[in-house]
Amino acid sequence: MIAVVDYGAGNVASVINALSRVGADACVTRDPDVIRTAAGVIVPGVGAAADVMSHLTGHGLVDVLRETIAAGTPYLGICMGMQVLFSVSYEDGEHPCLGVIPGAVRRLPGGQPLPHVGWNQVCQVGSSPLFHGIPDGADFYFVHSYYVDPAVEGWTAATTDYGLRFTSAIARDNVMGTQFHPEKSGRWGLKLLQNFTRMAGAGR
Repeated sequence: MIAVVDYGAGNVASVINALSRVGADACVTRDPDVIRTAAGVIVPGVGAAADVMSHLTGHGLVDVLRETIAAGTPYLGICMGMQVLFSVSYEDGEHPCLGVIPGAVRRLPGGQPLPHVGWNQVCQVGSSPLFHGIPDGADFYFVHSYYVDPAVEGWTAATTDYGLRFTSAIARDNVMGTQFHPEKSGRWGLKLLQNFTRMAGAGR
């Protein structure tokens, strides 16, 4: 079973619908025991880092997410679910996050409309199983004004250009994340979720 974490500020319904379409066994939960025993964990998200961390803290989910990641459970963060993995976010101030990945969340540069909304190319870096069967340069759907900036090499699985070339997907061992929304990205988004489901061993 894949646990889709409902902390009160995530886009869970469309994620569950997309997972159902690819034959995944998934449930929406905020129960720490369910999350600890899940085959995989997906944390979707919208909004601001401070609010997301406040919700995670309020529901007692900060420690359990760190524990499941440390235990090797496959984790997929979508949008804010990826950003909160980093050390700090500079969205509306400076806010500590989960600290799983060294680095910061920064605002996209000016000179183009913000937020960055719509389809954009995702250029793969290396060969992550998260992108198995997905062509390099495939389009995915974005809605964001901030991007992740890893402080160490080896985390970036894909990049996208929008005012600068930024990390649009991360992957190392069991920890993965996308700045784009695979649940809103049509064929290739479903393929990415199917890949994660298979990595977690939670497909039907």
